[in-house]
Amino acid sequence: MARHGTLWAKGMCGTSSYFSKLMRLCPATCGYGKLVSLYKFPCSVISASRWRSSYSEVFHRSLASPNEFWAEAAESLHWFKKWDRVLDRSKEPLNQWFPGGELNTCYNAIDRHVEAGRGEQTALIHDSPVTDSITHTTYSQLQASVKHFAGALRAQGVEKGDVVLIYMPMIPEAVVAMMACARIGAVHNLVFGGFAAKELSTRIAHSRPKVVVSASCGVEPTRIVMYKPLLDEAIEMSEWKPKSCIIFSRPNFERASLIPGRDFDWNDAINTAKSVDCVPVPATDPVYILYTSGTTGVPKGIVRPSGGHAVALNWTMPNIYGMYPGAVWWAASDLGWVVGHSYIAYAPLLIGATSVIYEGKPVGTPDPSAFFRVMQEHQVQGLFVAPTALRAIRAEDADGNTIKPFLPLDKLDAIYVAGEHCDHETMTWIQNLIQKPILDHWWQTESGWALTATCRGLDMDLYPKPGLTGKPAPGWNVQILRPDGTETETDELGEIFIKQPLPPGFMSTLFGNDEGFKQTYFSRLKGYYNTMDSGVRNKDGYISVLSRTDDVINVAGHRLSCGVLEEAVLECSNVVEAAVIGVPDKLKGHVPLGLCVIRSGQ
Repeated sequence: MARHGTLWAKGMCGTSSYFSKLMRLCPATCGYGKLVSLYKFPCSVISASRWRSSYSEVFHRSLASPNEFWAEAAESLHWFKKWDRVLDRSKEPLNQWFPGGELNTCYNAIDRHVEAGRGEQTALIHDSPVTDSITHTTYSQLQASVKHFAGALRAQGVEKGDVVLIYMPMIPEAVVAMMACARIGAVHNLVFGGFAAKELSTRIAHSRPKVVVSASCGVEPTRIVMYKPLLDEAIEMSEWKPKSCIIFSRPNFERASLIPGRDFDWNDAINTAKSVDCVPVPATDPVYILYTSGTTGVPKGIVRPSGGHAVALNWTMPNIYGMYPGAVWWAASDLGWVVGHSYIAYAPLLIGATSVIYEGKPVGTPDPSAFFRVMQEHQVQGLFVAPTALRAIRAEDADGNTIKPFLPLDKLDAIYVAGEHCDHETMTWIQNLIQKPILDHWWQTESGWALTATCRGLDMDLYPKPGLTGKPAPGWNVQILRPDGTETETDELGEIFIKQPLPPGFMSTLFGNDEGFKQTYFSRLKGYYNTMDSGVRNKDGYISVLSRTDDVINVAGHRLSCGVLEEAVLECSNVVEAAVIGVPDKLKGHVPLGLCVIRSGQ
């Protein structure tokens, strides 16, 4: 039986337009001191409304009383079995959130919304300019697809704890495969569809999947990328051979060639499969593995624990991004990256929002207006995007001539940028063009969600100065330190560390490599996570993340951030991209070398 979450609304009603909007969505009467049942929007408003107050109050509470803070957030989800304790630090840094607890991420992301009567709400919008198609999938339709594909996986012998590798383009079936794994307690390893056979084979060999799920092809603006031959080559190269492969042949494209006995057609597999219900999964068991780097050395497979992952992402949507049930959200990333995992697939569905899956480019599908067409057509309320995409659009249409027909974006609340440093010029350009908040924030594959942010749900200033990546998000004790471990002064460049304990959603370990996890991230300074990034903190507590630690160069005794130097190069209006590296110099130790891309036509 589902146990729906509730919202404690004492003293909160009418205190903000955001909270009022949430309350209008709730069918139950809301009043001071009343417990409001969120039957129509179960467990989704979460703690933003419960703790509706200033950022400062919420942040300090999260550090002073982390167990209480995250236990309250966890109550907003459905649990088959409540945790024995909130946080186990007995094997630090191998900490565990909610040990003894059992939940199912798929149930919380899909089934509970259907059971609450919201099955006809759109869960996914697949907008694909490269195939000239747009499809809408309701929560009920998504549930049915996931149930049957979970049955197809189980028919191939996949059980709780088994690894399933997913190698697919940006299509709804990729999310179906992810959720089907979570439904039966399997661990998915979703590989970026742009990787070739060698990179794919490395991940197959390291994660040892029982089953591989793939598609016939991906579609690029100028070509078709045949996935199946790449998969066949990767399996041939790998020392590990999966038991079977399930292949989705995309409509209107050449069908994939199947190897008898090993390969199974997606439609045949689900048509013959029995639907499967959600199984209880220990909160400390992994929901996925995601590899962070390359093809040489030992691969780094980030392991994400089920309970902390669901709790944290569920909390972030209203608190950091100001999103609520029924809102339309778009993370313009790829499912193969951590942004795609967290904010295309999991977080929007956990909150009961609508998530846009975009199969296209910022330019060239068909022109620089593409992103703005999507936002206008689907009434997007929040966009998550990398600065590179905005720079590409600006390079093609700095005056916004193709973009202006889609303005104003009345429904859009804000654009959130992350993934790299966002330069002042790009930030100012997009903000002037659309007249909306552009909020830079910082996080990593390891963290799973924002380390620093301007939290829209916590009454922060929505127009911070360009170059700032926000303040530490609640739960993250971010400190900027000198090499000797002492704290830096205001505006002094230093290395960014995070004091233990780290909040829910952070990786639990590296796949098959606990010792590597300890050595890579926690050996530099006892009791601290080494982010390997550098930055500064200003007098108001805002942080600017400027570069990776190894991108700080020493020039004649002066430590210079490559990111700051790149920012200076980008002040030239004819430069659209810049990179600065350090090159050896006999006199000064190193000198900076700048490389740049000039605007088209200049």
